[in-house]
Amino acid sequence: MEKLDFEFRGHGPSLEQHKPVLVGVVASGNLEVLMEPAPLQGHCRVAVNTAAQGFGKIWQAVLDDFFSRHEIADVSIAINDAGATPAVVSLRLDQALEEFQGAAP
Repeated sequence: MEKLDFEFRGHGPSLEQHKPVLVGVVASGNLEVLMEPAPLQGHCRVAVNTAAQGFGKIWQAVLDDFFSRHEIADVSIAINDAGATPAVVSLRLDQALEEFQGAAP
């Protein structure tokens, strides 16, 4: 197992008032994403637990792409990965954000 931590400067309105969401399932070639509000002074944090070691640069690239496409702030994301491809990671993150934004109080 490898644990990776990332922090991004958030953009756009704070999502601190939204409810947490969980999407996906930890299974071979898949992953789960927990997205929840967090008082991070406009930043976003991502914690990745992955069975595939040595892919930090790939994770950085996928997360850079996600945060370049979405304006979010004050969000904490936890990812539990069982070997998902970058495309699956991207789809799960988009799915989690869509549900998270729909989970306003």
